[in-house]
Amino acid sequence: MTHGSELSVHMRRVLDASRPAVFRALTDPRELARWWGPDGFTIPSAESDLRPGGAYRIAMRPPEGDPFHLVGEFLRVEPPQRLAYTFRWEDPDPEDRETVVTLSLHDIGPARSELILDQGDFASERRRALHEEGWSQGLGKLGELLASQRD
Repeated sequence: MTHGSELSVHMRRVLDASRPAVFRALTDPRELARWWGPDGFTIPSAESDLRPGGAYRIAMRPPEGDPFHLVGEFLRVEPPQRLAYTFRWEDPDPEDRETVVTLSLHDIGPARSELILDQGDFASERRRALHEEGWSQGLGKLGELLASQRD
């Protein structure tokens, strides 16, 4: 989604899980490794110091090729309703720059949550579209994981 000159991603997903379960899947490195990233990617490692000012580092391995790393710092940690963090690649593409991801969770029924994701401001439409595709695929996997964990 483009807002004026700002290039950003905005997504909404309804998930079949409580806000605490979704927040855990978004923040626990073991849970994150089960769904993070585009289709075909694996997560060999994920480290997280979940507190404002704390850092995280996620290794992502594409279907073919060597792992690369996503790093950042937590800006807001408010379980189970809000999470915000910086997002940057180690050894970034020349078109990349640090962005901010904000995730908001809302109850919409018994064991159902709405997740709102915002990320921006991207340097180019190409990088925005790449992240939008990655988030779309990753959040699809998150939805499947949470639905499979229901009682």
